[in-house]
Amino acid sequence: MTDNTHRSHPAIVKRLKRAQGHLAAVLSMFEAHRSCVDLAQQLHAVESAISSAKRELIHDHIEHCLTDTAESGAHGSLTELKQLANYL
Repeated sequence: MTDNTHRSHPAIVKRLKRAQGHLAAVLSMFEAHRSCVDLAQQLHAVESAISSAKRELIHDHIEHCLTDTAESGAHGSLTELKQLANYL
């Protein structure tokens, strides 16, 4: 794998594609004038799926990239960790 590709990425892409499908379904639900409760429920599911994918990406990056960088004594790990923390 390259420096910017990790083993978790295919699983994250799969989650995001599933969320993309759910979002398309939500748009259809809007066009079909479904109830606000149904829409809110489905939007919550899309939001949760995307949030979960983001969290997995960040945790994977911390575990692999930042740990390796910190162990090798390279600088910048703390700065990058602080940047990632903004997205948690």
